[in-house]
Amino acid sequence: MSAVEQSPIAIAAHAGAAVSWTADHLHALAATRHDRAPLIGDADVVRIAPDLDIWDAWPVQDADGGPSALPGGQTLWMALGAPRFPDPDERHGHARIHLMLRDATGWQPLGPAMPDGFSPGSREWSGSALLAADRRTLTLFFTATGRRGEATPTFEQRLFRADATLARVDGAYRLTDWRGLDEFVVRDPAHYMASDAGSGAVGTIKAFRDPAYFHDPRDGRHHVFFATSLAGSASAFNGAVGWATARDDTLAQWNIRPPLISADTLNNELERPHVLFHQGLYYLFWSTQRHVFNPDGPTGPTGLYGMVSDRLDGGWRPLNGTGLVFANPDAAPKQAYSWLVLPDLQVTSFIDAWGSDGSDANARRFGATFAPMLRLRLQVDEAGLETE
Repeated sequence: MSAVEQSPIAIAAHAGAAVSWTADHLHALAATRHDRAPLIGDADVVRIAPDLDIWDAWPVQDADGGPSALPGGQTLWMALGAPRFPDPDERHGHARIHLMLRDATGWQPLGPAMPDGFSPGSREWSGSALLAADRRTLTLFFTATGRRGEATPTFEQRLFRADATLARVDGAYRLTDWRGLDEFVVRDPAHYMASDAGSGAVGTIKAFRDPAYFHDPRDGRHHVFFATSLAGSASAFNGAVGWATARDDTLAQWNIRPPLISADTLNNELERPHVLFHQGLYYLFWSTQRHVFNPDGPTGPTGLYGMVSDRLDGGWRPLNGTGLVFANPDAAPKQAYSWLVLPDLQVTSFIDAWGSDGSDANARRFGATFAPMLRLRLQVDEAGLETE
């Protein structure tokens, strides 16, 4: 039996206990220098479209994780999008996955990725997208939040996948022939808390979302990593990173696995976790915000966090000894969020509450567009921002 064909029993037996991200790691922040992202200014806030707010984004990727190159150096991306609202938090209740084109001139919005009525949720939250070697077949992994047609939005989150055909229609790229919609990873209540168990208040929502695809170059297996909440926790701060593994190369059937990382008693949301393989090591990154740390402390800044290991199923060590890779600047602690590290170590994110330290009237200013690209430096257990 090959590694890809490994049985669910063998997978479960090989998996160890989740590695804990703890208060002791965060206490070390006080004595540890960490990088801060450059301050975002007016010239950086370039909207995709005047009537479209966008946030969490990811490229249509090849199996190696890099953006799929189209003729002329163009790439396709997806992002959550919604109409503009006076209160930017309202966008989460109207989110749809949008397709967009990136080229040397900038960004071009191409409209919702999936047709009306196709998604089983009342809204669509983050995921990832894989373009097959035929350059036509696209697989989208995404979060269906709520249920289509529900009278009052709920916060149930389910992990779905679907296939589409990438085509050029009237000179523009479109995703057509959507098919194969399937709840490919079903929550295991022994390990993962129900995603609708928390309240709907920002920062208290429980998680079963953000499936991020990863193809392991060592053994050829396919995985997704997702944000989740631990079952059986006595704490309201029970964020974790979960994962699942495809049974074969068809990506049709998947085995859910026990959590990889636990932030029990420390933090409620380890959002958009994703893995890359760099210089023989695995790096697992996630984003989190200051307000979702346990207020009993310690708390960390809003930033990109991560761990490193020489294998996927355990042995994870917090980068820099604390887990923090870099944070927003003190002058604008909420300026950007939802960082995604690409294989070339470029880092994309969106502009959030920029140009404010949160103490003035601009604290709610929402950028709603891509933040300037950053670049990481990674050296075994140390990570930070590359400087010019």
